[in-house]
Amino acid sequence: MRTSKLKTFVASPTAGLAATYLAIIMILSIGFSLVFYNASSHALYRQVPPHSFYQGTTLDDNPNRIRNDAASPQTVESFLHDRADEGRKVLLTRLVLLNIGALLAGSVVSYLLARRTLEPIEEAMEAQVQFVSDASHELRTPLTAIQTSNEVALRNPRLTLAQAKQLIGHNTEDVRRLKELSDGLLNLAQHNKTIATLVAVQLQDITSEAMTQVVQQATAKNIAVEDTTENLTVLADKPGLAQVLVILLDNAVKYSNPGGTVYLETQVKGKQAMLMVRDEGMGIRASDMPHLFRRFYRADNARTAGEQSGYGLGLAIAKQIMTNQNGNITVISTPGTGSTFTLLLTLAQL
Repeated sequence: MRTSKLKTFVASPTAGLAATYLAIIMILSIGFSLVFYNASSHALYRQVPPHSFYQGTTLDDNPNRIRNDAASPQTVESFLHDRADEGRKVLLTRLVLLNIGALLAGSVVSYLLARRTLEPIEEAMEAQVQFVSDASHELRTPLTAIQTSNEVALRNPRLTLAQAKQLIGHNTEDVRRLKELSDGLLNLAQHNKTIATLVAVQLQDITSEAMTQVVQQATAKNIAVEDTTENLTVLADKPGLAQVLVILLDNAVKYSNPGGTVYLETQVKGKQAMLMVRDEGMGIRASDMPHLFRRFYRADNARTAGEQSGYGLGLAIAKQIMTNQNGNITVISTPGTGSTFTLLLTLAQL
């Protein structure tokens, strides 16, 4: 088992990247050690006087020296050479130990650096795989429904005109859902690559435009939209911000009880404007909050169509748009009481 795990690790991208980092660390360490060893060795042997230092000089030439017949020039030179050799060996030993320590510490550091480098890549790859899987699942459901109903109709020799019209109606609804999904995916891909151009816009213009697009859904459920926003000027991309507000208003209407009210409110906090969409609907469970802005995430995890069903792309698109505008979107919610989504925007300096 351990051998299998070791083989798997050695063949993994982490091991390959860690080995590369370790090789770089060791090349630098050994290179600096060689330079330091050569320079230090040269400095050690400079302490040994050359032979010319002793030529023409005896111990009796200088009356201030103490005569010592045993300390001949050859003996002094040999002693200094021995000390230099000894110092070089000590230096070499310490540098070898230093590089062994660098190898051990570098292995740990290299592994940590490799994991830190690869983790965002792995997360992106996993997110991409999950995205493709979720998108395929969402696409397969209406396509399967269309295929099944068409095959049943083709095998029915007694298909009446009324049944054919009913079949076409169901297929048209499934095609509409497919178009809605494809539009959502295209919007998400577009906003992932877009850098928003921020200009000064009036919040009331944004709220009026967004309310116009959701008035039909609100009227159908007898839901009132109360707009008390101040006419603040913020830096934003007008079409993008309007799209975010439409998404939030649409969700607020969708998850509110018939006859309820959705509120649009503003606050100013320092240099930021807070635009809030508050509803009195079913609310969101605490366990769902961390995943709310994830693509294809739906609080009930349902994959079937229903009155309140969706593809789980709206809030992901809203989050991406706000990120592109250097803004933010937050939510607080209590199950059974309602939810408040808050857009944080930068006030324009007039």
